[in-house]
Amino acid sequence: MGSQEILALIEQFETAYDTYWQVLQKHNEDVLSQLREAWRYMQAEQKEEEGIKEKLSTQNSELTELRTKSEELDRTMEGLKGKKDELNSKIAELTNTLETSVNDLKKPAFELTQLEEKLSAVNEKITGKEGEKTALDQKTVENENREVELNNTYQKKIDELEGKIDQLRQANFFTSFLIENSDEEIIEVDIIATIMDKGEAKLDDLKKLLDVPPIMAVRTIKQLAVKGILNLDENSGKVTLP
Repeated sequence: MGSQEILALIEQFETAYDTYWQVLQKHNEDVLSQLREAWRYMQAEQKEEEGIKEKLSTQNSELTELRTKSEELDRTMEGLKGKKDELNSKIAELTNTLETSVNDLKKPAFELTQLEEKLSAVNEKITGKEGEKTALDQKTVENENREVELNNTYQKKIDELEGKIDQLRQANFFTSFLIENSDEEIIEVDIIATIMDKGEAKLDDLKKLLDVPPIMAVRTIKQLAVKGILNLDENSGKVTLP
């Protein structure tokens, strides 16, 4: 084999080796890339697994807490059920007592209704009587006011009459003195006293009132008229004091 052939073989070998090396490098790069990808995937899976483990731990803690609370609630429910049964028993007992009490109270309630009706009737009567009393009080006040007015009017008239009597006494001092101090029954005194008591008198009435014969009574009255002690109107028969 010549040198040329050997060189050709060497070149072929180098070419084949280069090709093999390139293929090997490419294969290695692919393997490395796959390894890196697998590593990243494993890291992600590991993180996810750690997260899942953490969640599981948290859930286990929560589950344990929930189980504890559930057990506590079960115990509480049992206690409440016991209290419920006790309360139901008391309610039944109180219901029976209430029914008995209601039956016992029906009679007093009926009596109370009757008493309230009677009280209402009495209140109506009281209201009516109060109205009557108010009217009577008003009438009493009116009568009292009228009585005061009448008393005032009467007193005023009495005062006026006493004033007139005083004037007559002053104007007829001698006659008044004679009437007030006479111890004997004198016809003149009776005549003057009668006229002073009535203010005036009829001649015929005086003849009937005096305890003397009518002729003597007329004569005495005319004599008193002549003396100015009396005023005699012979036409009307009216006798008055001056």
